[in-house]
Amino acid sequence: MSEELEIIEAELVPVVEVPAVRSETARAVRARKRYLLVPFLFLTVALLGGLRIGSEKSEFVFVRPALFCLIAAAMLMMLFFRAGLLRLDGWFSEDFSSLKNVANGGVIVALFAASAQIFNSLLPEAGLPFWVIGFFFFWTLWNNLFADFDTMRLIRSLGALFGLAFVAKYLILMNLTAPAAESWWQGILQNPTQEGVTWLLSLPRYSGATGYIQFFAIGFYLLGLFLLDPDTRDE
Repeated sequence: MSEELEIIEAELVPVVEVPAVRSETARAVRARKRYLLVPFLFLTVALLGGLRIGSEKSEFVFVRPALFCLIAAAMLMMLFFRAGLLRLDGWFSEDFSSLKNVANGGVIVALFAASAQIFNSLLPEAGLPFWVIGFFFFWTLWNNLFADFDTMRLIRSLGALFGLAFVAKYLILMNLTAPAAESWWQGILQNPTQEGVTWLLSLPRYSGATGYIQFFAIGFYLLGLFLLDPDTRDE
């Protein structure tokens, strides 16, 4: 008996490593976000946080952060590590290359600079309001160091704290500040109460555009915290 052989025509199709390609693409996207976008946001905050607009000639005024701003930023960094927003072993490790450790260090430095400038932005420049709002900042950060926080709860808490400080400085205190007049006597004649409050509280006179700039600075800072990776180890 003769056996009939059935011939099947087929075509060889190469196997494409789709998961590997997707993994490399996702890793590249995370690297660009971590080392380009996030530092750009924090450095922008570091620039805008000290920027003020003069009320008389609309000139740019750069205010350096007070020593308290650096102390508050250091406390906030400790809070980040304690709440799990950042993991120390996930950002600095002997298993990482020297370049990666240096790059991670640059991101942390940018975060610290932005944190210091955020406090510089929200604290009044001088006088009694500086010490009052500064005390509330210090008391809140000190209590939070001993509280239980997760990442999203910490970001929401900071958003509420910064929002309240923004309202106190740029909506309340700034409206109490007397506008720049041609002379001190003219300010007393036009609005003596506002001129007296400005003198007693040592409130500087800035343009209303300063509030808009600092509003965006706070938004960029919170966005950078949201995009920040707690761990930089690649899977």
